[in-house]
Amino acid sequence: MSEPPIGPGMHWLLFGTAVFGSFAAYTAANRIFAPPPEGDESDLSKLAKKEVGTSSAFSSLNANGSLIDRLDLFLLKIFHLDVKLEEMHMMMGRPVKPAPLDMLHMKEFFAAGFGLGAFFLTGEWILIPFGVVGFLLPDSMFNGIIRTRQQAIMRNFPTMVDLMALTIEAGLDSMAAIERILKNISPDQRTELEKELEKMVNEIQLGYTRRDALQRLAMRTGISEVRSFVGLIIQSDELGTSLVELLRSYAADMRFRRLNKAEKLAAKAATKMLIPLFIFIFPTVFIMMLAPMMKSLVSGGLGF
Repeated sequence: MSEPPIGPGMHWLLFGTAVFGSFAAYTAANRIFAPPPEGDESDLSKLAKKEVGTSSAFSSLNANGSLIDRLDLFLLKIFHLDVKLEEMHMMMGRPVKPAPLDMLHMKEFFAAGFGLGAFFLTGEWILIPFGVVGFLLPDSMFNGIIRTRQQAIMRNFPTMVDLMALTIEAGLDSMAAIERILKNISPDQRTELEKELEKMVNEIQLGYTRRDALQRLAMRTGISEVRSFVGLIIQSDELGTSLVELLRSYAADMRFRRLNKAEKLAAKAATKMLIPLFIFIFPTVFIMMLAPMMKSLVSGGLGF
């Protein structure tokens, strides 16, 4: 008894899955056999590896332990996820949950769910590699949390720069100005920006150099404006230049860019409103206008 032929829809689905699997296999092989990248030990990426590598969140995994531990270590080694997950966790603000190990388990859970779900729905073993999509899906969730946190930091950043300029103009240096500003804010009312500045001040008090503490601040936020701000302070410390006018100009420039961004978003609003208009408003208007005419036509003609 011959098997029924495969329909055109399933044929194209299998073809697309094969193409996607080929790209996934090539990417995996490229990551496995690619040599480790070389770079300057003083850049932020190397500094990040030193930061997150001091007490790894994956050090509790046992290579000879349970099957889950061995699977975790295998994925960390193959895809080099240890530093990446710890950097993402650091840019998320180091929440208690999810920890870097929890983030890895979420990726594994979504990968298993997508792969097995595709198999049980279609009965085709070839669709099990579809779990790669599930493995990558949590990254978008984590990046969304990071973007929300970065937006919260940037909301108060120009005001903080202005306060620093005023305090430095009164006679304090940059770090003393930050400490004075933080003292006037109660701990329960501090935003994400003030919490990061407090971490930087604590690192300096623990013995880190000002340059390293400032670079760690830029690394934890991942915001280009904060990196530029850090560069201004480091340049002022090394060259002995005045920081007040630089900070005022920088704050004014950030406000101008934020206003320009708001104007661009406002200009795009009219175009984005077309989608709900076509989906919700226009069909309702057409129904209200044409319903009486259609009712008269069905019941016996238009009457003229």
